[in-house]
Amino acid sequence: MILGIDTSLGTAVAVVEADGMVRSQVESTDPRGHAELIGSLLEQALAEASVRPADITHVAAGMGPGPFTGLRVGIAAARTFALGRGIPVIPVVSHDAVALELVLHAALTGGFDNAADEAFAVVTDARRREFAYSVYRGTDDDGLPVRVVESALAPRESLDGILAAMGVVRRDADRIPAAMLALAAGRALAAGRVIGPADALYLRSPDVTLSTGPKRVTA
Repeated sequence: MILGIDTSLGTAVAVVEADGMVRSQVESTDPRGHAELIGSLLEQALAEASVRPADITHVAAGMGPGPFTGLRVGIAAARTFALGRGIPVIPVVSHDAVALELVLHAALTGGFDNAADEAFAVVTDARRREFAYSVYRGTDDDGLPVRVVESALAPRESLDGILAAMGVVRRDADRIPAAMLALAAGRALAAGRVIGPADALYLRSPDVTLSTGPKRVTA
């Protein structure tokens, strides 16, 4: 039983069985308020799945790309839950969840041509007039999305030109499906693979900076 947690865009939590059956998925697309929402969404996801924390065997953590403040909330929640239960954390690139959902949906519905072979970019709003993107092409033998270009950041006005030069179709996402995050983690676990980084994929450095030294205090 895998618990998926992601806060790279909104806040999303899901519970998925080892065979891929989705037991619950709850989310908020609000790009703020992750810390205020994560606890209640965790409780809701477990309740809707009719499972206890003791039933969870692994935690899938969305590692971004995402902004510093929001992304770290989900990663901290995933690691804290896993530490409390003494179970492993499986890191997953957040864009992988979107790519997996797109490929599965296309395979079922014919949503876009040549879903197995067409290169496409998962694009998310990075704010500050920038987009984050990762490029994929179908899935591999383990059922995992094939990432052909790692996550990168581009100015809004430049992104379409960058993707056009690569011959890549643009697929914008306003949410990260936590169920697909957990499903990717389960498939990686079954294949004995590591598909996500150990450290967060922050879009940019935090705005705060280290002090250059003590300041003089005057009366």
